[in-house]
Amino acid sequence: MSKLIYLDNAATTQVYPEVVDAMKPFFTEYYGNPSAVYSFASEANKAVTGSREIIAKALGAKTEEIYFTGGGSESDNWALKATADAYGDKGKHIITTKIEHHAILHTAEYLEKKGFEVTYLDVDEDGVVRLDELKAAIRPDTILISVMTANNEIGTIQPIAEIGKIAKENGVLFHTDAVQAFGHIPINVDEMNIDMLSASGHKVNGPKGIGIMYIRKGIKINSFIHGGSQERSRRAGTHNVPGIVGYGKAIELATTNMEDRIKYETELRDYLIERVLKEIPHVRLNGHRTDRLPNNANFCFRFIEGESLLILLDQKGICGSSGSACTSGALDPSHVLLAIGLPHEIAHGSLRLTLSEKTTKEEIDYTVDELKKNIERLRKMSPLYEDFIKQAV
Repeated sequence: MSKLIYLDNAATTQVYPEVVDAMKPFFTEYYGNPSAVYSFASEANKAVTGSREIIAKALGAKTEEIYFTGGGSESDNWALKATADAYGDKGKHIITTKIEHHAILHTAEYLEKKGFEVTYLDVDEDGVVRLDELKAAIRPDTILISVMTANNEIGTIQPIAEIGKIAKENGVLFHTDAVQAFGHIPINVDEMNIDMLSASGHKVNGPKGIGIMYIRKGIKINSFIHGGSQERSRRAGTHNVPGIVGYGKAIELATTNMEDRIKYETELRDYLIERVLKEIPHVRLNGHRTDRLPNNANFCFRFIEGESLLILLDQKGICGSSGSACTSGALDPSHVLLAIGLPHEIAHGSLRLTLSEKTTKEEIDYTVDELKKNIERLRKMSPLYEDFIKQAV
């Protein structure tokens, strides 16, 4: 098999042709600034409004609760920093988890330097937040709980509705980083008691450089980027009209075929997991077995280095990941894998494969066959594996 096998859809996704086609006119034909008053700008303005309506409907939100941003990291920063700024007089305590994306963790660390106290919740061995520990962590000065909808590395889906209910009952704002989840699994902000939500276009076959922040009406948080009066004076900067149009189209496509997509990806994911666990020894599946994103499979293979495995797979045209693309090249093992209790030597042997609705069973079979050969090759060069075999004899 000579073609590219792309199994890193958690890092970024292919922009679908329908999305590109929807974007094209707003580069060359309807290029007006949607904030302008003349009629030429009206097409751009209508397009921005149309995408906002599509995204709001997909979340069960009001149109005026959707704000366009430059991406998921910006939205995460906005949620934490603006909440701290607006509610700091009420309290300076924030709750999050040890397995969040670094856009949350590094922002939390920044706020700690500004005098805020952050509780980083542990998770169980599947990466799930323990609700009793969340309840116990809430204090009178807690102003925000931020828990991701689904983990970008191990795919575990959190009990978001239950977390939202706990937050609401205690009068605490609830933010969720839904970058990996929105467009892949159903989300309803009212049913889940979500006050703020971050999402990104390029994770769901849309363009890069565009994201959203959902802010429930009545939440008094301030602007993050100051300047003009765009986005109802809450996010300054000329609208990225092509990006906004592309994101709207991508969400329209994702929600239209979500049920079929979930079914197909889940069946293929489970086929991949079953083959790997059955045919490759000394392997661990990371994340919850069933409450996980439909397209996510994350493994740890003992006695090998994940980076070495990625290089060998790349030589066969297979694209995978050893963790988050945002920490690619880091020497330390994944903070997520350490948080679920894996020792360093096992966490270093991780591999994340994330599928799409275009991934085929033939591609999965080829990938597993190559995995088997290359893991065996790497273990033959491993002194740790050699010692393990000697001790087992």
